[in-house]
Amino acid sequence: MKLVRFRAHGRTASGIVSGDQIAELDGDHFGPLDRLKAGCALSDVKLLAPCTPSKIIAVGLNYRDHAYELGMPVPDDPILFLKPQTSIIGPGDLIRYPAMSSRVDYEAELGIVIRERAFRVPRGDARKFVLGYTCSNDVTARDLQKKDGQWTRAKSFDTFCPVGPWIETDLDPDDILVESFLNNERMQSSRTSQLIFGIDHLVSFISHVMTLEPGDLIITGTPAGIGPMKPGDEIEVRIEGIGSLKNTVSAG
Repeated sequence: MKLVRFRAHGRTASGIVSGDQIAELDGDHFGPLDRLKAGCALSDVKLLAPCTPSKIIAVGLNYRDHAYELGMPVPDDPILFLKPQTSIIGPGDLIRYPAMSSRVDYEAELGIVIRERAFRVPRGDARKFVLGYTCSNDVTARDLQKKDGQWTRAKSFDTFCPVGPWIETDLDPDDILVESFLNNERMQSSRTSQLIFGIDHLVSFISHVMTLEPGDLIITGTPAGIGPMKPGDEIEVRIEGIGSLKNTVSAG
């Protein structure tokens, strides 16, 4: 099931995608999914970021090849940081290149959307708290990350977390392909089976640090192959079983 948020005729709604149609929900993704209103064509709406999280929890260095790429040791525990809600944008929205940075990178990542409040969840129960999965891009001002020695400024600019195009609920995320394409050239390619800390571990671990709320987004780390973007570039995150998220970079 593909769950979307969309804008049509001046209003925002949630729905379920079926082929080239959207069945509008009477409510949001966290209520009954069988209460449907009138449908509309997918081509007639503007897709929005599929979730509006209270917080975005990101995981650093969660693919072995990416840790090696940066010359950093494989961590013993998940390395967590936060991105603000204001960094969220949806499919087709512009990534704004901040004037204070001279290198802005793409990072293709699998996103986990939380279904219900999760507090100190046992690892074996983690999937019960997951609504589904989406494509995400942890855009990073790499020069500022190195300059600051910590990641808040580099990861937190407005528009630095594209998400979409929808939340896929019917997916086994344990061994799927994660790729990025810069101007149609493949730059990253790996499988989630290469994650250092898998989905169940992350949901459980994070829920022992902070309470996860419905709609919260966990972005699970990026493979090797990160690199810079410039204004005018198109960056695509493509994840097997979910789909494609495309955004264009604009001058700040």
